[in-house]
Parts: sequence; structure tokens; C-alpha cells
Amino acid sequence: MNEQKSIAVIGLGYVGLPLAIEFAKKYKVIGFDTNSDRVSSLKNLTDVTNEANLIDLEQVLDFDGHYGLKLSNALADIEDCNVFIVTVPTPIDQLKQPNLEPLLSASKMIAGILKKNDIIVYESTVYPGCTEEDCVPVLEQFSGLKYNIDFFCGYSPERINPGDKINTLTKIKKVTSGSNPEIALEIDQLYTSIITAGTHLAPSIKVAEASKAIENAQRDVNISFVNELALIFDKMNIDTSDVLAAAATKWNFLNYKPGLVGGHCIGVDPYYLAHKSEAMGYKPEVILSGRRVNDNMGLFVANKVIKLIIANSGIVNGAKVLILGFAFKENCPDTRNTKVIDIYNELQDFKIDVDVYDPWADKESVKLEYGIDLIEKEDFKQYHAVIIAVAHQQFLTIDYAKMKKDGAIIFDTKSFIDRELVDARL
Repeated sequence: MNEQKSIAVIGLGYVGLPLAIEFAKKYKVIGFDTNSDRVSSLKNLTDVTNEANLIDLEQVLDFDGHYGLKLSNALADIEDCNVFIVTVPTPIDQLKQPNLEPLLSASKMIAGILKKNDIIVYESTVYPGCTEEDCVPVLEQFSGLKYNIDFFCGYSPERINPGDKINTLTKIKKVTSGSNPEIALEIDQLYTSIITAGTHLAPSIKVAEASKAIENAQRDVNISFVNELALIFDKMNIDTSDVLAAAATKWNFLNYKPGLVGGHCIGVDPYYLAHKSEAMGYKPEVILSGRRVNDNMGLFVANKVIKLIIANSGIVNGAKVLILGFAFKENCPDTRNTKVIDIYNELQDFKIDVDVYDPWADKESVKLEYGIDLIEKEDFKQYHAVIIAVAHQQFLTIDYAKMKKDGAIIFDTKSFIDRELVDARL
């Protein structure tokens, strides 16, 4: 198989880069990205996502013509590939509707160089049916070739967990599928060659797509339940963490924690499933109700802090607040769909002076996407409130006792530090 496959990985982000590196250990791989700056930085062994093993990257970049990785933003470099793996983003728009533009643009680009017997595998998260109902028509239209006669498709949902250095790509079981039984087996064998945890061959592309959609929807609903509990127990003046600790003593209790639900998957994928469901005539109640709860948690935190500031100092306008963390999860630079922005915006609407500190997040990216200038630790000043929004390990070294002594209220959204130091937590 090594000699037969020439693989193009389309999109070198959190998903595509680790995949390209692993395949390049056994196959000839072209890592393609339209962002020339991204390609240049990777050639210089700089990865802003912090997902790549740079030692592995350096080794596979030593391309010998038989296997290894070549990085490029030139379409001509992938013309001779016979397997195309698409790992572009699938975000939602401001109306919470799927934005398939990156996916369809990638499909159109591939169609322009598609040859007979080529295989296109999609890894981007979509709703069930998207590959064959949305992407395949684009491939046929712009290539002039026929699906399952001239070219073939598969779907293998990504399961990358950003920031996780234990459950990495090769250690997570991979779901695979193909457009006919023979192609499905071929795609499964391709992934089996790099995934040490093994694969699960789904009976159809649509089943594989649905499996990814419900993975994150299930987690979203479970978190929304404990978030709703946090809202209820706040009114009862009960500590949610204490309740969960007591309930978790039963063997079958699912011990989820309340918090902000952002990121590229959990906060987005349920909307893809809901979109398809509504298109089929069924409005999902549980999925969307869970999304509403989770989408409002940032506002709850901000308004809770505002009330605490008023109770403590009697002011709002001109108050100073420090938010610790801007990434969507701990010990990770990923700020995609971060819900910390909801806290920030709500506080600013009340004319509060807000500083944000995150040692993991890329300052330029945050400024470009969100318009926020991240501060350094040495820029800390005296605050009316400090919000621990993300549980970065670096935040354990901050002197919260001094902040409290200087008059700050401490709100811990992650139940991260000693409860004796905090005034409120989820």
C-alpha cells in the first residue's frame, strides 16, 4: 500500500497537520494549505496550534521521494496524488447555521485536478448526508467525472482533542467508511496502517457522519444539564461542586462539570445535527435546549460578577475586572468559538474596564479575530473582580490571597483553586 498511495492532506490545522505527519511516516504525503504563512512557519518548524510533534515533523520533512512530507500552497503539487483527505473547518454562521463554504471550496478545488480512481476522504465534521448530498455534486460538476464509477469517497470523522498529549491521533480509535464496500475496506486499511488504537468500519458514509455528530451532541447535552443545575443551585445558595461530589458516590452517576462550552466541536456540531433534523421536518427539542443553556453561561457568569461587584463596592461603571484565560479549554492555545468572549462583551456593555490574560493564546490571533489585546502577568493591577475562566496550570501560581486583600472578588468558573480563596464558583 505504501508504494501505491500518494496522499494530499487538505488543510494543515489542528486536524490536518498531525494526520499529515503520521501518514508521512509510511507514505508520500503533500500537506496543502492555502495560507502561505502557515506553510512557511511549518517549514521553519513553528506550529502555533502546538499540536504537532516537532521532532516528528522535522524527520518527515526529510522527503526522499518514497515517503515523507512536502508542505505546499501550490495546487500543482497535489495534482498527482490519488488520495485526498479534507480537513478544513466547518464552522457555523451568526445565525447558528452550518457554513459549508470552506468544505465546498475545497471540493471544487480538488475537482479541478480529480482523476479516474482517485479517492476523496472527508474528515471535517458535518451533518449526516453532507458528503454525498453536498460535496459529491460539486466534485462531479467541476470534474466531469461520475461518483462511484470514476472516483470514490469516504468519511472518517476527526477525533483530535486539542491540547491532549496523551490521547493523540494514533491512540484514538478511528471510524472509517467508504462509498462502496471495496473502497470502504481500502480506506479502512489505509487508516489502520497508522492508527495503533484500531479502526471501526461503519456500514455507510452517512452512519460515520452521524456518529461524529452525536458524540459531541451527547457531551453538550450532559454538560448543559449540570450547567442548568448550577443556575438552579445558585438561586438556592448551594455549591454545585458539593452536590456533584455527593451524587458521584453512586457508581453509575455521570460526573460532568459545569462551565463554558466553546471550541470547534461541542459548541458547534450540535447545530449541524439540528440543521439536518429540521430540514427533514423534525425540530430537536433536547439538543437545542441544551445549546441554549450552554450558550447563556457566559452571560450568567458576567452578570453574577456584576452583582458581586455592586454588593462589594457599590459601583459598576469604571470597575476593573481581570479575566484569566481566553482559550476554549485548559493548557491549549485554541481560541476557536471561545465562550470567554461572552463574558468579556457583557462586562464591557456595563462600561467595565476588562483585562484578559492568557499565556497560551496567540496575541496576534486574538487581536485579529476578537479585537482584544491580551495583557502580560506583569501588567496586573488592582481589580474589583477576577474571573478564572480557564483552568490553565499557570494560574495556580497567581497570588489570589493578595488580590482578595486588595479588594478583588474571585469568581472561579472551573472550581480550580482552593475554595477558601473564592467568593463564588459554578
